[in-house]
Amino acid sequence: MKRKIPVAMTIAGSDSGGGAGIQADLKTFAVMGVHGTSAITSITAQNTREVRAVHDVPPAIVAEQVRAVAEDIGVDAAKTGMLSNKEIIAAVARVVEEISIPLVVDPVMVAKSGAPLLREDAVEHLISRLIPLAKVVTPNKPEAERLAGTRITSLKDAREAARIIVEDLGAEAAIVKGGHLDSDYSVDVMYYKGRSLELKSPRIRRNTTHGTGCAFSAAIAAGLAKGRSLEEAVKVAKDFITMAIEYGLEIGGGVGPVNPVSWTEIPAERYRVLTRVSQAIEVLKSSEETVARLVPEVQMNIAMALPYPYARTPLDVAAVPGRIGVFRGKLVISASPEFGASRHLARAILTVMEYDPHVRAAANIAYNREVERALRSLGIKTSFFDRSKEPREVREREGATTPWGIREAIRNLGGEIPEAVIDYGGHGKEPLVILLGPDPVAVARRIVEIAGEASKRIVALG
Repeated sequence: MKRKIPVAMTIAGSDSGGGAGIQADLKTFAVMGVHGTSAITSITAQNTREVRAVHDVPPAIVAEQVRAVAEDIGVDAAKTGMLSNKEIIAAVARVVEEISIPLVVDPVMVAKSGAPLLREDAVEHLISRLIPLAKVVTPNKPEAERLAGTRITSLKDAREAARIIVEDLGAEAAIVKGGHLDSDYSVDVMYYKGRSLELKSPRIRRNTTHGTGCAFSAAIAAGLAKGRSLEEAVKVAKDFITMAIEYGLEIGGGVGPVNPVSWTEIPAERYRVLTRVSQAIEVLKSSEETVARLVPEVQMNIAMALPYPYARTPLDVAAVPGRIGVFRGKLVISASPEFGASRHLARAILTVMEYDPHVRAAANIAYNREVERALRSLGIKTSFFDRSKEPREVREREGATTPWGIREAIRNLGGEIPEAVIDYGGHGKEPLVILLGPDPVAVARRIVEIAGEASKRIVALG
């Protein structure tokens, strides 16, 4: 017998820009662990700035899309988005009644760009035909005001609007989203089984909210399809959409889309980064007697950042806790790689990533004339920074020297990204070389090459 895969369906419009509608819903279904199916209600020509054109699919075709999937694959839960006109709403209501599935209604009325996505004469159809079939309705503030016929200026008003949608309009539950209420927190108000529940998260002030409502409602539908209770599905969806907004994609000239993929991509990338740093350590250990000569007095480290757009702070960069030391010519590595283990290298990587997001790894080694000659001999693109030119306000600010130095090194190379940056040191500061690269294994191999070349020169001189 085949294992049953949870199946969710989106009944919504197509966004040619990929940020909202069925495109956002299907991405959400995938990362939430359900098989996504779709019934397209309208085809829109849109981007991050505008909706240029809308072509509605015939209502009978919308309904047949739903039936075709339900009769063969099955549907464990569904959500609606853009329904455009009263005929489509009526067709969707009929087919939902036929197949009897948990339904999340996202009452889409206006696009993020301000374009209307629901005709004026269809609102009453939405209220009378579809909302009574809803397991949960997920309006934003303007949509909730229209549905409940009340003004919302506070959480108290939001609670009352949610109550009206349930007790007067017939939905099983309602969530009035808090994105349009201006405060330091985004508070969604849920009314369910006669009581109110608040879901609170820090407000993310980024211009990457296109598709927020679509992805949020799709995440709830995915949770229901997997057999979660409504309250559990909503709580997970809240965490999910907060992350999707935080790591939204800054593309286009308008409102950028949320990033549903961050939900699974960040954990996967964290694992990959830790694995690559561990592999880089093995490369260093394989030539440790030679490499040990490049360990500076402040000790060595090697690090890698999460990819763009996930690398924001030193906590998004993995390195070796306690650094890499030397004892009797052997490398001493006392712990496995962890995120947040090296602020110095993290600042260097994060600064370079501002110029080139593909340069995600760094290591520090000792500086001496033989190392500098080895860099030159190996053809490694090298730059430098001079601490004597460091502005006082930079010098006096904790952690500011490394970012300043990396920017100076790039400037000294005419805007190109160096593979090696020489820090000639200063009063109380040991001179070092910071090696940069796309991957820590590649950086580790460079260290082995540099160590070997420097050793040959020392032997030759001896």
